[in-house]
Amino acid sequence: MSVGGTVLALCTWLEATPLAVKITESEWLFPTIETVHVLALTLVVGSIVLLDLRLLGLANRNLGAMQLSDETLPWTWSAFVVAAITGTLMFVSAATKYYGNVPFRIKMVLLVLAGINMVVFHRGAWRIVHDWDRLVPTPRAVRAAAGLSLTFWIGVVVAGRWVGFV
Repeated sequence: MSVGGTVLALCTWLEATPLAVKITESEWLFPTIETVHVLALTLVVGSIVLLDLRLLGLANRNLGAMQLSDETLPWTWSAFVVAAITGTLMFVSAATKYYGNVPFRIKMVLLVLAGINMVVFHRGAWRIVHDWDRLVPTPRAVRAAAGLSLTFWIGVVVAGRWVGFV
């Protein structure tokens, strides 16, 4: 069996789980989960945009990057956990449909790229944040990471909206 066939078999199994069936058969469960997902994703993206715009020197120029990060990242991570849980619940309810959905795949790739960008940023430029914390403009590598982050997260939102229309 090919990898695609194995993944599709896993998706078929997921859709048949009692939780997935309950979500699919309920009139209110999927819309409620989706609403919470959208609200959580709004908080994730909004808080990331606040920090990215500061790193680009376009907003919150009076705050240090560390202070803004300390204030926003707890919200970002909490909302991300909620978005991941609700996204997973939506996925299991129609896994085979999502598996074949190109915008869904694009969204997942962009999420992975956003994660890689974050890891590279935190293992690189963020390690010396004390050197540039209040600088405007920030170093080029910081601005590049923030620009990539904005691009990836805007792409996640666009692809996520596109998922429901394909």
